[in-house]
Amino acid sequence: MSTSPSSSAEQARRAIGNRLRDLLRDAGLTARALAQAAGWDESKCSRLIRGRTLPSDEDIRTWCRICDAEGEAADLIAATRDADSMYVEWRRLQRSSMKRLQETRVSLYEQTRLFRFYCSSFMPWPLQTPGYMRAVLTSFAEFHEAPRDIDEAVEARAARTRLLYEGDHRFAMVVEESVLYDRVADDDVMAGQLGQLLEGMSLPSVSLGIIPFAARRKLWTMETFSIYDDQRVFVEMLSAAVTVTQPREIALYVKGFTELAAHAVYGGKARALITKALGALS
Repeated sequence: MSTSPSSSAEQARRAIGNRLRDLLRDAGLTARALAQAAGWDESKCSRLIRGRTLPSDEDIRTWCRICDAEGEAADLIAATRDADSMYVEWRRLQRSSMKRLQETRVSLYEQTRLFRFYCSSFMPWPLQTPGYMRAVLTSFAEFHEAPRDIDEAVEARAARTRLLYEGDHRFAMVVEESVLYDRVADDDVMAGQLGQLLEGMSLPSVSLGIIPFAARRKLWTMETFSIYDDQRVFVEMLSAAVTVTQPREIALYVKGFTELAAHAVYGGKARALITKALGALS
């Protein structure tokens, strides 16, 4: 992890250290007293407070127990996990291969029961066709100068779509109408992708809504994000993948998704928008 002062992750580490310091003050304790109570070297407390070292889950539980603030432990643990992986540059994630990047979250996907996708830039991955995947991953690899194992990456990404048909997974998807017109691939590929959206809508596990251009809305168009149960949120930025695990932040994304979903149209109206986009290709 970068130690640059301008790093978002570094700021998160310092915020955790500040919170640990606040708990000490609220409890009327010094770092030396806490270290003695925990059986730690005092220098460990200093490193944690300054954000130089991230605490382990057990460190946080011990700290909160000694400060009589055990109710703070869950949020602090989540924040620490978030800080450890909250801002990871795409280049770092895909340093070894594009295929590996596609496989990193498979266990999470398999365990998730409710997927929620808000898409302002690309089609939701469970409904992407291999041709669309290839176009997106190729452009992505070229822009980020990533490894070019595109065939293997497409195969790994396509393998995830089996979750649409297996188990008790549910998929709630909200897509901005503009995404239907973004020609990230040639017309044949885009026609196949739009057709896939129409087919996917008929699946019992899928709810697909389209936010029309002319929708009156309370929430603005924002970055693409996905929510996995109520445990984790991934936000896709140009430079990096952001992971959110803090319960309060997850709740904010859930609220945002709910409001964005209320702007969307479903069923026949959504089909009409997709069909209109298909017609624009000819």
